[in-house]
Amino acid sequence: MRERTNRICPVELAGHLDTKIRRWIQNPRRILGPFLREGMTVLEVGCGPGFFTLDMADMVGETGRVIACDLQEGMLDKVREKVQGSDLERRITLHRSEQERIGIPEPVDFVLAFYMVHEVPDHGSFFREIHSALKPGGLALIVEPPFHVSKNAFEKTVDRARAAGLKPVLQPRVLLSKTVLLQKA
Repeated sequence: MRERTNRICPVELAGHLDTKIRRWIQNPRRILGPFLREGMTVLEVGCGPGFFTLDMADMVGETGRVIACDLQEGMLDKVREKVQGSDLERRITLHRSEQERIGIPEPVDFVLAFYMVHEVPDHGSFFREIHSALKPGGLALIVEPPFHVSKNAFEKTVDRARAAGLKPVLQPRVLLSKTVLLQKA
């Protein structure tokens, strides 16, 4: 089943996604701390201007890596500008996805999809690709905005993830959000 969407955040609005107020409300370290460890390989789908990217790169340490993935080259440019010349630069790989495919060929320990799954045209394909990308036992945190995604729509999203082989294991609390933590069996 194909879902129609035209909600991709324009690059021009990227500054609104990375503010001190948002950092206070949706602190990346508080949200991701229970799930990230030194040495992990993390995939951030829909990284935008890198609100979570830099913190994740710090959290996975020198032996870890973050694959920051976005459909828009302009968003990846914003992340590139933030990390250029820093120690975090070598921990972050920028990857431009396609409209219908993430296209990550390597296995990852953790996937973050924050406020972006509602923008994906085909949830079934998306979750099958996430399942394929995750190592056995790997986790995926899906966080959606309540003002774009109804309770019913979120439940359907979780059902599609389940159908792709991802098991819901937790509903972490994230302010102003609907969440599910999924695990690959």
